[in-house]
Parts: sequence; C-alpha cells; structure tokens
Amino acid sequence: MEDKKEQIIQAVISKAWEDAEFRKELLVNPIKAIEELTGVKVVLPEGKELIVVDQTDKSKVYVNIPAEPELDNVELTEDQLEAIAGGGQMIWKDLADSLFPALKHCIKI
Repeated sequence: MEDKKEQIIQAVISKAWEDAEFRKELLVNPIKAIEELTGVKVVLPEGKELIVVDQTDKSKVYVNIPAEPELDNVELTEDQLEAIAGGGQMIWKDLADSLFPALKHCIKI
C-alpha cells in the first residue's frame, strides 16, 4: 500500500516537471490536479489544507519550516532514548538532514 502511495507521489512530481500546465493547475488546485492525473481520491484530515509550492527554480535554495512535532505520544527507540539521556537531540539532526539538505551544503563554518 505504501509503495503504491509513493508511486502516486512520484507520478505527480514527474508530471509537474514535464508539464508546465499541469504544474500550474497543481499550484492552484492541488487536490483536483492529483485526482485527475492519478484517478485516486485525496482526502485530507478535517481542517487541513494541501499547499503545493513550486521549487523548480534552481537559482533559489528553499527551506521548509515544518510544524513542530507532537512529542507527547511519540515512542522513541532505544538509541533515541540513549541519545536524549546523554543530552543529544537526534530529532533535530534527522529533521535537518531530511528537510534542509540543500541549505546544509551552503553553510560554511
């Protein structure tokens, strides 16, 4: 099931790269564009909105500020618990690595 969902997302991204008209529709009405392209139903949780941002301009470095994680009900692995007990903050490394890879390469220390 998850593989199929990933394939759908990949199809949407590929189509947006190839087809400027589809990309425009995806920006204006993402749910309709995805549903028409893939034939699948997109159902967002109540009160949520799908926002698509065109990040194809290679002259810009994009940074997405993610929502704060809800840590109240998160179950941590043994490694994560050990890191936190030792003063580490693995969640920030994971977030930085996955969300800001382009920016990380631009920072010179």
